[in-house]
Amino acid sequence: MHEQHDNPAVELVLVGFSPPDRFVALARHLRWPGLVLVDPSRRIYQSLGIGRAPLWRVYSPGTMLTYARAAGRGRRPSIPTEDTRQLGGDAVIVDGHVVDLWRPRTPNDRPSPATVLAAADEQAPRRGGGKSS
Repeated sequence: MHEQHDNPAVELVLVGFSPPDRFVALARHLRWPGLVLVDPSRRIYQSLGIGRAPLWRVYSPGTMLTYARAAGRGRRPSIPTEDTRQLGGDAVIVDGHVVDLWRPRTPNDRPSPATVLAAADEQAPRRGGGKSS
């Protein structure tokens, strides 16, 4: 999911390592408004220090609770076809430099989209020379 934003200085980029056809289909399903990058070699993940989690972190109590809640609503989890241990991440990058980075310890340890967008909005004026450090 994505949050709406109206700051033209902020560009949203979705990065994933899935095969391009599946990842683009996911982006369409999510109605992703920004750029979509496929990184099958996970170079971006490596450069940001976003690694793979041990099984005990992937299937943490929080993750299992998420699955249990979904099952309680009648949703059955699908069988994973990709690397479930690869963690995601969120970053704000300004002029090629990472200025904010969130590296989760578990799959459900992510900031809200609103948190990431607020951080990006705070940094965005610097690109145009408005706000100074």
